[in-house]
Amino acid sequence: MEFVFTDEQNMIRDTAESFLQEVSTSAAIRDAMATERGYDPALWQTVCTDLVWQAIHTPEDCGGLGLGYVELVAMQEQMGRFLFCSPYFSSVCLGINALLVAGSAQQQQQYLPEFCAGKTATLAFAGAAAAARGGRWDVATVDATFTTQGEHYQLNGSYEFVTDGASADYLILAARDAASQADEGIHLFIAAADTKGIERELLPTMDQTRKWARIKLNNVRLPKASMLGDESKAAERNGAQSLAVILDLATIALAAEQMGGAQQLLDMTVAYSKERNQFGRAIAGFQAIKHKAADMMLRVEVARSGVYYAACVAEESLQALQAGTPVDRAALQEAASVAKAYCSDAFFKNAGEAIQIHGGVGFSWEYDVHLYFKRAKASEQFLGTGAWHRERLAALLLDGEGVL
Repeated sequence: MEFVFTDEQNMIRDTAESFLQEVSTSAAIRDAMATERGYDPALWQTVCTDLVWQAIHTPEDCGGLGLGYVELVAMQEQMGRFLFCSPYFSSVCLGINALLVAGSAQQQQQYLPEFCAGKTATLAFAGAAAAARGGRWDVATVDATFTTQGEHYQLNGSYEFVTDGASADYLILAARDAASQADEGIHLFIAAADTKGIERELLPTMDQTRKWARIKLNNVRLPKASMLGDESKAAERNGAQSLAVILDLATIALAAEQMGGAQQLLDMTVAYSKERNQFGRAIAGFQAIKHKAADMMLRVEVARSGVYYAACVAEESLQALQAGTPVDRAALQEAASVAKAYCSDAFFKNAGEAIQIHGGVGFSWEYDVHLYFKRAKASEQFLGTGAWHRERLAALLLDGEGVL
């Protein structure tokens, strides 16, 4: 496959790069890290109203730009490069994707315009048992439950490591029928974050550039219309399969962010090696440094190929959903796992090499390398480690899954 950006895609990428280079400076990142929200609300509104990035792949009839997943991934790459502190990933790659995959036409018309106007959202699915499941981030980690009570649903349970969960305006909650097991009986619900019975707790984590939360549901009552999907086809709704597609789409977007971070680490490290003198010459001239930089560049280029191939597969999957045709789940899972497994390793290894080449200052507070190192480690774990995705690839090769 020969992949070449169109003129429009080049413009989107270049605009994102120039804007983020200006607003996501080292000082701006550190200011955002110090707040509970984790981002500047005024800057987020600028992104939403002036640049309309959050509406990039939302259909035009729902207030969006109607572009594709390749454009979204190009945006995520630049956000990863500059460690942009915002609710973009949670709102777009989790929240909007959830509505596009699982929401009915009526629900999309109701909520997507709000998200395009700047309202934030996130997805909560992994329960407390997720940490004890060997780093799994799949539908099996859903342990919140719901029961049907007349014209309402009652939800109970808790979620760990919810991206921007403490600040989001809307929560998309995965819960299972109280009598179900494995991937049976799982459904998705949308709720305003201030709904009675929802408790949110900000979690202190290593990566301060992205905020995480614990969410508890205490007898939360939601109307029947809150369950994502077409009510007239309730018997056909499969929340587990929808959740799996949503997570694969988010995984591809996260891999793009990781690839962008790996690229920035390469750029920062090469620039530093040209300035740092040792034994009367710049260390960039030493063969050992050249070898390390070459390895870093190779990781980035291979990661870029995997990410943009996965973006094309994701675009085909969304088009299939909009057309009402089956999604090739095996192809989507394969592309997501290849991208995430490689990008997780590439980002973390590049972060380690960057610290080595920077020397003692590499992990000092004054330099930004440690921020990328922490993001690399956190994103390596989020949505599945490289080892878990390689295991999933092996399973796909052995049995091959069907279609949604």
